[in-house]
Amino acid sequence: MTEVYRKIHVVGINSYKFEDLPSKLQDLFKKTGKIAVPNSYFEEIKSWSQNALKKKSFFSSNSNNELVNWLRLQKTDVILISRGDPLWFGIGRILLENFSRDELSFYPSNTCIQLAFSKLKIPWQDTVNTSIHGRDSTKLVEALKARPSTLAIIPDADKKSLEIIKKNLSELNLNDFYDFWLCEEIGFESEKIRKLNLKESFPDKISSLNVVVLIKKEKNYSNDNLPLFGTKDSVFKTFNDRPNLLTKREVRIQILADLELPKNGVLWDIGAGCGSIGLEALKLSPNLDLFCIDKRFGSKALILENSKRLGVKPKFIFEEDINNTLNSRNFNSSEKPIRLVIGGCDKKTKLKIIRKFSQDMNIGDIIVIPLIDFQTIEELREELENNNFKTCLNLIQTYKSLSIAKGMRLEPNNPVFLLKGEK
Repeated sequence: MTEVYRKIHVVGINSYKFEDLPSKLQDLFKKTGKIAVPNSYFEEIKSWSQNALKKKSFFSSNSNNELVNWLRLQKTDVILISRGDPLWFGIGRILLENFSRDELSFYPSNTCIQLAFSKLKIPWQDTVNTSIHGRDSTKLVEALKARPSTLAIIPDADKKSLEIIKKNLSELNLNDFYDFWLCEEIGFESEKIRKLNLKESFPDKISSLNVVVLIKKEKNYSNDNLPLFGTKDSVFKTFNDRPNLLTKREVRIQILADLELPKNGVLWDIGAGCGSIGLEALKLSPNLDLFCIDKRFGSKALILENSKRLGVKPKFIFEEDINNTLNSRNFNSSEKPIRLVIGGCDKKTKLKIIRKFSQDMNIGDIIVIPLIDFQTIEELREELENNNFKTCLNLIQTYKSLSIAKGMRLEPNNPVFLLKGEK
């Protein structure tokens, strides 16, 4: 392998002032003749030549093939200036793809996100980081769907990139879920940090050097302004690391319709998760007696919190395995369901539930089973029909429109089969 004698020194900065550099880096700049600078702040860095860096050659960089070609032509050491850490959503990846590691030396500074969180005075060890700088918003959408407590985003330089973030938040019903912080020129003299209201237009003047920090709101929920039907997913509390405990709005609406909710009677929501199906059913039909059961630790607290948010009160909440419930309890007539939702358990348990409850269900009573496993459908359908239920199967496949740099795309939600049995 040919030994490399020249070096490309990639220096991250957080200030346009030469004197803010560590003395070791100041010496490196003084002895290096050629310096590549991003064109977005080329004039600020070129002004160093008036004092400390006289007779230096500055190259305006667009972080593209022109820059790579220029670097290849240099026979002596050069400096390439970057912001923050060049190896964190920066120029470092491109350089490593085009030059050997022996040629490259990296001198990271604090990342813009690290500085932003220090200014906001918020811990950031659990923050999800993503970038749509020169990228589409696929990773951003994936991150938003997981609803992390904090999310840091590096946008493109133009204002349209911020509009895409705003639209994605709206399309995923997360406008009221996060505070939107815009951090401009972070770490520099013209630094500006402001919380923006997403119901208003963005300010006319926004620096091209900006990052966005989304922080989950601590809200006191009121049920005064909730719709009667079709409650937004963002209203329900769920575990941050387990967003799938929530039955999505589009599927929940169809389940509630299939239940054909009566004015009175008992509804069991088995595998309730955060309680979204049963609690919204109770909001629609307040005289129902709702029994929620979920074996996950902490599910009872989740369901209680969500019942407060919706202004409803379940009859019972069991935080235990449904098998234990069925084996240990003898249900009286006031506890036996006329409407039953079975989710969140294996096929064997679902079959056991059908056998247990169907014997006491009457003509017109309904069981709804949401499924993602196609292989279990036939056996469950046969069990329902053997217990005198008329069955139907519905596939729910919905798509959401999501804004991207050029127009929009349709993002599919996971398909769900709804197996309905009516006695």
